[in-house]
Amino acid sequence: MDRRTPQPAVTGRIPLAVVVVDGAGLVSHWSTGARRLFGPAREEAVGRPATDLMPVSGALADDAAYTAYESYEGLDPGLDDSLNGLTAYPAAGRARLSEPGRAQLDVLWWAYPLVGPGSERLLVLAADAAQLQREHAEDGEEDDGTGRIAPGFALHTEFSGAEELAGRLPEILPSMSVGESGRIVAQVLELGYPVLEFSRHDRVPVTPDWGVPQRAERRARRRAAQAAAATGKQPVGARSEENVDLEYAAVRERLEFLNEVSGRIGSSLDLSRTILEVSAAVVPRFTDVAGTYLREQVIAGEGFPDGPPDATTMWYRVAMEHVDAPGRWDDVVPVGESMPFPVQTPFFQCMTTGDPVLVPRISEEMGTAIASQFEKRDIRPLISGRSMLVVPLKARNVVLGFMILLRHPGRDLFNDMDRVTGAELAARAGLVLDNARMYTHQENVAETLQDSMLPKIAPRMAGCDTATRYLPGTLLGRVGGDWFDSIKLPGSRTALVVGDVMGHGLNSAAMMGQLRTAVQTMAALDLPPEQLLRNLDDLAQRLGEHYLATCLYAVYDPIRSELLMANAGHIPPVVVRAADGRSDLLDLPTGAPIGVGGVPFESVRIPVEPGDRLIMCTDGLVEVRGEDIAVGLATLCESAAHPAASMDDACDTIIRALAASSWKEGQGGRKDDVALLMARLNGIPEQDVAAWQLACDPREAGRARRLVRGQLAVWGAEEVTDQVELLVGEVVTNAIRHARRRPVELRLVRTDVLLCEVEDDCHTLPALMSAGPGDETGRGLAVVSALAREWGTSRTGDGKTVWFEVPLPYQGRGGGMRRTSRAPGRA
Repeated sequence: MDRRTPQPAVTGRIPLAVVVVDGAGLVSHWSTGARRLFGPAREEAVGRPATDLMPVSGALADDAAYTAYESYEGLDPGLDDSLNGLTAYPAAGRARLSEPGRAQLDVLWWAYPLVGPGSERLLVLAADAAQLQREHAEDGEEDDGTGRIAPGFALHTEFSGAEELAGRLPEILPSMSVGESGRIVAQVLELGYPVLEFSRHDRVPVTPDWGVPQRAERRARRRAAQAAAATGKQPVGARSEENVDLEYAAVRERLEFLNEVSGRIGSSLDLSRTILEVSAAVVPRFTDVAGTYLREQVIAGEGFPDGPPDATTMWYRVAMEHVDAPGRWDDVVPVGESMPFPVQTPFFQCMTTGDPVLVPRISEEMGTAIASQFEKRDIRPLISGRSMLVVPLKARNVVLGFMILLRHPGRDLFNDMDRVTGAELAARAGLVLDNARMYTHQENVAETLQDSMLPKIAPRMAGCDTATRYLPGTLLGRVGGDWFDSIKLPGSRTALVVGDVMGHGLNSAAMMGQLRTAVQTMAALDLPPEQLLRNLDDLAQRLGEHYLATCLYAVYDPIRSELLMANAGHIPPVVVRAADGRSDLLDLPTGAPIGVGGVPFESVRIPVEPGDRLIMCTDGLVEVRGEDIAVGLATLCESAAHPAASMDDACDTIIRALAASSWKEGQGGRKDDVALLMARLNGIPEQDVAAWQLACDPREAGRARRLVRGQLAVWGAEEVTDQVELLVGEVVTNAIRHARRRPVELRLVRTDVLLCEVEDDCHTLPALMSAGPGDETGRGLAVVSALAREWGTSRTGDGKTVWFEVPLPYQGRGGGMRRTSRAPGRA
């Protein structure tokens, strides 16, 4: 078999011996697995020399069949050498356990240097080679007889007495972050168990640092020196074949690292998650501390100003990953802080040139200069004496941010090869971050567009309360063609609309905006529902043959307590009866979708009672792929009938019920966007409505003022009498002047506000004019506009209506004014 052929990873539950050795070569931790493999109990092992407890005879020569590094021949001195030398680089191999009275046992071992403030200096993992081969065979893998092991096989580790070791878990398991370790420790302390047995399946890299090539290089130099001493000749800088192999091995290892990092970052387009992935990918394998800084525009998902960053550019610290004790960095340099960097710092040099900056070791002077940027916080103990590499995060020739990488003083300094590796790493990370930034920007644009097209509906209209929900879809962006609307109509009526443009994306959203605007315009003309849908259908055909949409249009009259509805291919609405809580789908003529053309529409009049609820939604809420839509409609009816404390709670209940149904059917949640409109039809009692007919005689304006004054006294609203009398006089005078034959109708409606409507048979709408000093007319609507809270005009079938609203003082239940009370527990 080719020696360079990568071996498949072996997975299984292999008991490991876990041994931690301190700087003096004494055992500080001895696991249960170590007792089973080597014999001595924990009480006997802790404090004794590691070489006495693990009697191994060294590596099995230089037989490549037993080495864990198939690419590096002759790099395996044996476990005893690692224990004696307390190596500063990772090592691995296969050794033979030979002890009097015991059968010989082949042992696979891994030795990892530990860097940190504690006394522990070496982690040794060992396993029975024969058991590993048995697990290998049970997994169905063929064993070629060489006994090779893959550098990345899955380990099952068990720790006892872990309270003292939990703080060092990132050193024992290199892929574990400090945050994850802290959560484990917190869980132990919260549960209060004196002993923790924590099982973790992880891929433990055999070479978590760049130690092997450096170690091999040192061995090559040692051999060259020995040869020179034997021959009496000093070697001259000739490149031997061994040096070429070492360079090749070092380059290959770094390429493998970059390939591994590329696979770990960019798993999603979520910017926050991508930032954390980039930081966690380099710690602890490449560096001990990684701080990530990004420009404000990257975080906001925006574009960039012209020109490079300068000393005033604000940089946000978005991630801080390290192997130090939990909280050591977080308290001094917290995530979320923003700051500029002066011109003389290496950080400014990196972000303006776009090139990595290498500081082999931070001097006391440089540490003091850097620390001066952090007000009231001394970070010199965290950075002084450490090796630093600052790499830019670039994409499309724009610096998005940079990473500050630090290595502990006990670790090899950053060198030129690390600079190249860091630059390549940052380039890949920069592209991933820029993709996430652009995705975030597109989402923000889409949401802004969608929000701008959806109306801001008032929760209270005349005689009804409304609540709405819009949920963007998960397919083709977050923009869709669903919409809802609520439009004030003459006669205290309200138009309720829900529509769904077929398709997704910006085209559907643009069409939705056009249709919604058209519906509002035609609703202001007070067209009957069937005529409005007919006109909308004609408009869609003129806009283009691909314009198709469904629409449900309803007009609620709170005085008559009735709904007038027409449907254009939309799913039917649901009515929840206040009397018994029953929910029903309304049986409406379906009609054809908007844009089909040539199909008539029909209106249906539906009586309702005060307190009934009307639920209108789009098909994205009830449709589940592969299932009859009747199932979703049944779930809609059932969830709509549930009692709720408020309209918003009732909407949320429906959304949760239909979302749970979608997940239950294995659809992975909702794919289409959803529009939901709920209206509680409160009605307006007869005693809150007063109406009179006025003859087309100028003297009727005075009569109108007297009628209004008397009605306001009955309602206990004397505070607004003068204001309303003045406004009524202006509007009635204008109506009588332009009326033709039919009497003028005056109506007052009391809800939370006082609504006054004046209707005549003239179709010409009055306009607000600018009257000059000598003009005798043109000031009436100016007075109305100045004194009324809101006013407007609209055409009716046989004339026009001018209306205005005046706020009413709240006098409580003891006075004439009152607010509608509702039964508790039901929306």
